[in-house]
Amino acid sequence: MSAGSGADRRGPHVQPSGGNGPGAAGAKQAGGGKDKSTAGKNHRPGGAGKPAAGSAREVALDVLVRVEQQGAYSNLLLSSSLQKSALSREDAGLVTELVYGSISRMITLDYVLGGFVSKGLARLAPWVRSLLRLSLYQLMYLDRVPSHAAVNEAVNIAKKRGHQGISGMVNGVLRSVLRAGELPVLPESLGREERISVLHSHPLWMVRRWAAEYGVEAAEAICAANNEPPASSVRVNAAMISRDALLAQMLEAGLEASASLVSPYGIVVKGGGNLALTSWYREGCLSVQDESSMLVAEAVAPEPGMRVLDCCAAPGGKSAHMGELMKDEGWIYANDLHAHKAQLVADQAQRLGLGCIATGSHDALRLARVLEPESFDRILLDAPCSGLGVIRRKPDLKWRKQPEDVASVAALQAELLQSVSGLLKPGGVLVYSTCTTEQAENSRIIAEFLKNNPGFASVSFSSPVWKRLEGTALAEGEGIQLLPQHFGSDGFYIARLQRLL
Repeated sequence: MSAGSGADRRGPHVQPSGGNGPGAAGAKQAGGGKDKSTAGKNHRPGGAGKPAAGSAREVALDVLVRVEQQGAYSNLLLSSSLQKSALSREDAGLVTELVYGSISRMITLDYVLGGFVSKGLARLAPWVRSLLRLSLYQLMYLDRVPSHAAVNEAVNIAKKRGHQGISGMVNGVLRSVLRAGELPVLPESLGREERISVLHSHPLWMVRRWAAEYGVEAAEAICAANNEPPASSVRVNAAMISRDALLAQMLEAGLEASASLVSPYGIVVKGGGNLALTSWYREGCLSVQDESSMLVAEAVAPEPGMRVLDCCAAPGGKSAHMGELMKDEGWIYANDLHAHKAQLVADQAQRLGLGCIATGSHDALRLARVLEPESFDRILLDAPCSGLGVIRRKPDLKWRKQPEDVASVAALQAELLQSVSGLLKPGGVLVYSTCTTEQAENSRIIAEFLKNNPGFASVSFSSPVWKRLEGTALAEGEGIQLLPQHFGSDGFYIARLQRLL
């Protein structure tokens, strides 16, 4: 999902004040704003929390309120709201920018607003709080139309949804922000990690965790990268068309496209819209997939004729990629706990013309009971994880996750890895992957497994994947760690383990 609004995200950010936002850095102060903004378009009322209707900012406001009040997932709600709206492509892009930007920068926005809202943000109605956030986001981070337009739009929405007092308060707060200058202004007493939390709008526990694992500089780089708009990338189906040929077609069609530096099967596209709506997608020439995710099937390195197990396969991108690499020769058993998710894998295989993929629905912890021991040449365990490597795409993760979530999922990962390892043939390869930055879920899982299973050895650093990424990605324990700032792709961990003869 990309911002798509044509406006630039820029500048600093803040922390939730008054306890109504997720995770605070622990400082309070007055802030200020920029005098440039993305700004205002037409609008129409539609009560807060009701299905999206009206202008771009009203649609964004409704989504933000429902995310905060109902715990809705921003990506799913945003998609459905845009489908119901009659907004132009430009305005739909603005809605996307406002929703993801306001959620991603919530600590910073609330920190600044806390210095201007005398009664405190926590005492405001949810729709008023969200209106102030999305309006301040425009003033601080977007540079497309005059600031007064964003302020006027916010005031008009407040008048239609509330009363004169609310519109007056919204007007006063935003105009005070404009007069204040650069924001946020941080007290000298803030420590380095607290400053990162406020400026880059991440819960303090995440900043401290990453600083402990990677160093303070890398922690700040992770946070900054998480606030950047995600790239749009596709994986070429090499069984149907070469990357060079598809890239040439895209360039001829006027798309701004380039070959991925991360994956030899990837193409990065800027401003191309939803590529899943193109004939290339319908005809099976490409799949939409993050560049880091493309590395997983390459690390598995399945060959034609092999038997391959994908333990947690949905939605099917990695299974499909393995089928393409195998030239549709052999057998892939793509398993998922939920039958409707396994169907997503089957749908992908059908679209791509892959007959080698069979799907099933089992608890991955029970696969060792339903499948023959030592019967697979390759196994992929793309394990359930905290997902902290994909915050750029799913900013609500910053506010949904807690430190204890990492510990609980790590216990499951270790159990899954031990359980499925017995299904691998001697000489076979098992790939363990996650889309997280947390070493409790990554290198520590692998270290413990290798300690308890001397019949396995790491071969992560003899793969073409490592040879391509070495010098940028990190060698964490016995696996490869990509961080969001390394290539502008998702944070991912990949460990390649071989069962000894």
